[in-house]
Amino acid sequence: MGLIGEIMDFIKNLPIMTTLFQAIDLGMLVTHLLMASKGDILLFHMTKDPIRAGEIVLFEVDGENIPITHRVIRVNERQANGEVDILTKGDKNFEDDRSLYPYGQLWLQRHHIIGRAVGLLPYFGWWRIIIIEKPIVQYILLGVFGLLYMITR
Repeated sequence: MGLIGEIMDFIKNLPIMTTLFQAIDLGMLVTHLLMASKGDILLFHMTKDPIRAGEIVLFEVDGENIPITHRVIRVNERQANGEVDILTKGDKNFEDDRSLYPYGQLWLQRHHIIGRAVGLLPYFGWWRIIIIEKPIVQYILLGVFGLLYMITR
């Protein structure tokens, strides 16, 4: 019968609700990996590979020192000189990012892109968010570390 036949028999014998819940869990995991959430840490790296629609990129616009992480929704390659025009959009935004670009600029170019998402660490950034948004946590941590320093001296 073979391995595939045994796996198919196993799946056929599973209760329908168990199979349904496992499929939903898998779907939620895949959705989470495709869309970064607040508190997730994205890992970036820049390569020479062509940028494609659907990729998550880190970019800076001219005149701003604030890096922005958004998804590429359109890439236009100009055949004449090989230049690439890139349009981005935040996953939770209704419109593209042209309102974030400097006045008169409709596209990003390759030199605006700082990095491309290559990994995701879900929930790893929550400690930083909590420390920044809740000042009392800063004072508690400062007190704990100060106390530990005095005890270990």
